[in-house]
Amino acid sequence: MKVVSVLLLALFTISTLLEAKENYLELKNGKICLRQDLTRGGAICYISKTGADRNIVNIHDLGRYIQQSYYAGKSVNRRPEGQAKVWSPWSWNPIQVGDHKGNPAIILDSKKEGNTLYVKCIPMQWDMTDKPAEAVMEQWTTLEGTVIKVRNRLTCQRTDTIYGEGTHNSQEIPAVYPISSLNRLYGYFGDAPFTNEEIDTTEVHEIIVGDPDHFWGVYNHVTEKWMAFVDDSGWGIGVYSPSATGFLAGRAGSSRQGESADAETSYIAPTRTQVMMKNSVVEYEYYLIVDNIDKIRKQIYKIHTKSKKS
Repeated sequence: MKVVSVLLLALFTISTLLEAKENYLELKNGKICLRQDLTRGGAICYISKTGADRNIVNIHDLGRYIQQSYYAGKSVNRRPEGQAKVWSPWSWNPIQVGDHKGNPAIILDSKKEGNTLYVKCIPMQWDMTDKPAEAVMEQWTTLEGTVIKVRNRLTCQRTDTIYGEGTHNSQEIPAVYPISSLNRLYGYFGDAPFTNEEIDTTEVHEIIVGDPDHFWGVYNHVTEKWMAFVDDSGWGIGVYSPSATGFLAGRAGSSRQGESADAETSYIAPTRTQVMMKNSVVEYEYYLIVDNIDKIRKQIYKIHTKSKKS
């Protein structure tokens, strides 16, 4: 009986490990390990130094991760249909991971080809309860050195009549949630971008949900199109989104020691204002650079220079 029990336990353990491995896609090199969660819309759920097990992506709830999120139409009160009180009224808001109640997005396809990860999902409407959005999201991710390149696409397939058309909304391109232990916020806010002028630091705004006077900081003059959260040593993650016209950034919660599962989180979202129609197709590229702050900026300069030549 003992032998049988041990064999059954071994088979169960192997099965569990295989199942766990199938739950994410991974890219890894000598510097960075990246994972995308196939139980959460294929969003980026994990970034660490290779060989370390400290995840610098906050995954406390389905509104976090590093993910696609879009807004269309006017804000509507749908509380009788299950809309969350705290998110009412709200516009059409498909997000990649899942809704406020923990219902995840629906994966349609996923694969790894060489150094590229591909995922395709039906997103969820954030403010609603178990309400798939009439849309499809796709994501292509590559890793080179300390640079993660991502291409995102949203294909709208809306048939609703409640949100209307033609509303200008600020889009997160994308929504990025680093851990709050990366608590120092940097960017360049001057009038001479890409000339190696001194990097700027800025106060981190703290959000209080429901309080309009304590919301993410708004930055409309981020002229090199990037911001970064780093720790006291200067190491962390930068977000470069070439088509951004502004940024949101801040911290939820007062703790500057939060890790990936904690309620406290940092936040960066490059933004641009855009009208999304019922059949719009939206596409953009962005870059995540995981390194010391000076090297983050150097990599962004390389990407910028290369894009100008192409």
